[in-house]
Amino acid sequence: MNSKFENRLAAVKEAYEQLLNKKNEAVLPGNGIYERYINPVVTADHTPLHWRFDLDETSNPYLMERFGINGTFNAGAIKWQGKYILVVRVEGNDRKSFFAIAESSNGVDGFRFWDYPIVIPETETPDTNVYDMRLTQHEDGWIYGVFCTERKDPNAAPGDLSSAVAAAGIVRTKDLKTWERLPDLQSTSQQRNVVLHPEFVGGKYALYTRPQDGFIDAGSGGGIGWTVVDSMEKAIVLEEKIVNSRQYHTIKELKNGQGPAPIKTEKGWLHLAHGVRACAAGLRYVLYVFLTDRNQPDRLIAEPAGHLMAPQGEERVGDVSNVLFTNGWIADDDGTVFIYYASSDTRMHVAVSSVDRLLDYCLNTAEDGFRSAVSVDVLSRIISKNLNR
Repeated sequence: MNSKFENRLAAVKEAYEQLLNKKNEAVLPGNGIYERYINPVVTADHTPLHWRFDLDETSNPYLMERFGINGTFNAGAIKWQGKYILVVRVEGNDRKSFFAIAESSNGVDGFRFWDYPIVIPETETPDTNVYDMRLTQHEDGWIYGVFCTERKDPNAAPGDLSSAVAAAGIVRTKDLKTWERLPDLQSTSQQRNVVLHPEFVGGKYALYTRPQDGFIDAGSGGGIGWTVVDSMEKAIVLEEKIVNSRQYHTIKELKNGQGPAPIKTEKGWLHLAHGVRACAAGLRYVLYVFLTDRNQPDRLIAEPAGHLMAPQGEERVGDVSNVLFTNGWIADDDGTVFIYYASSDTRMHVAVSSVDRLLDYCLNTAEDGFRSAVSVDVLSRIISKNLNR
């Protein structure tokens, strides 16, 4: 091994270990609802060196990256055997995404990827791209992953190389290592944001959907939907209702979608979602929460006005700017909630809250009145209460 190659390899390894061992700290005092953390928890540079580099001097004398990683984002999450597990969407420089597992012992730093990415079996119609897996540990004993599978639109006009068709792909596992592919969800509309409810509802599997007329535009799709199916082995959307609707001049005017599977609490099912609106800078993605009935998960009972989280600082910059997205959170037994979110389709972050705090926020924050005058009235009542104490 020549000295240049050896020195470069040593420098690359040292920088990699420093990154993985970097401690994270909460940003205080925060807003009282949650605490963001200073550093991203997973970035492209967190991916293993033996993925990106051919470490053989003979075939790679300049120690170049042979497999470039563009981003690590939109991760599903689960607590598994005492570890905080992220199923990360990893996007290569070739624009193809795949899934890989990163784990941490404390949930806020020290995430390390497993040696190999997840192998997702293909259906008879191969996926062009797969991404954004939501994980659900279902009461039937399986861990399900529901993700977006993207394929070229077979009805696209000649020369149209961007039109696509989206569907919900389904896999399941019991060890996070071997994944069984089930048939894609059958639906009359395109489905890019589908999440499995963790419990049976009336003896059936329940799914949160997001019906869309097209790949990008929701069109007539009214928001976050709800459907029940007899089996995940042949899941067919027969009837669909909207449980959380889009609204004019709100954070979810253009689109909204369920994030991870909801958390069951004594006061209802706690949901985390994303909302999309158009602005002069393009599409703006933010996160919000809502609560549904404990016994009727398809019945909305509380939703604070506006966003829970919006892009801040460096979070606003990346491959697709001004975007926060989430499809993973973990609720520990002590009530701590780790919210894993991606910024600008580039990197993963964490914010930490609790079930109690999120419920307080959900139940005691004013709902959207849909008019400026109502917002002023809400604010005035808060001001009066504080000034007249």
